[in-house]
Amino acid sequence: MLGARHISIRIATAAVVAILVISCSGRNAEDALDLETTPLQTIDNMFAVQTRNGVVVMRAEADLMQHFETDTVSWDSFPKGFTVYSYTDEGLLESLIAADNARHITGKKRNRKELWEAFGNVVIHNVINQQTMETDTIYWDREKKEIYTDCYVKMYSPDGFMQGYGMRSDDRARNSILLRPFNGYAVTVKDTTVVVIDSVNFIGPLVKK
Repeated sequence: MLGARHISIRIATAAVVAILVISCSGRNAEDALDLETTPLQTIDNMFAVQTRNGVVVMRAEADLMQHFETDTVSWDSFPKGFTVYSYTDEGLLESLIAADNARHITGKKRNRKELWEAFGNVVIHNVINQQTMETDTIYWDREKKEIYTDCYVKMYSPDGFMQGYGMRSDDRARNSILLRPFNGYAVTVKDTTVVVIDSVNFIGPLVKK
């Protein structure tokens, strides 16, 4: 996930949709405007990149971002889906998180706590470990660099299949733990001749079949 202070955003199409209009009846426009349901800004085709020492460490994409604000909190909504890509220190893709919907909530005044949540067909894939998790909702703690959920989780890896309730992991999905696993299976014998190709970071010609 990305912190607002460390993000540079390229905007393909942007439109400010919160317009204060005074009606013919003379009512105050603020009385008619619901800040919790009316976005102050809408961004189409959002693309955000976070870098460190000139190397990309994180990238986020969304078809639509909507920004909302009240007196106590501000939040960004991604109602058409959200995908985050995390990279190693060498700039290679390490993991990605995709979901049908996501929110980034930031408190105001004394409460500056951030909360990231993604929900709806959430997929967490670590490219290096070849591990994939599927769940309904996850949360990201930026300070602890941790992603977690208490929902039902399915976990696929070269070692087998696991399922359970509740998951804790670092935000790169390197070390994922199911809290209450059940009815899983493990691969006890591996074919050592199998070669796994990282099709995302692979550079060079692929052998034709």
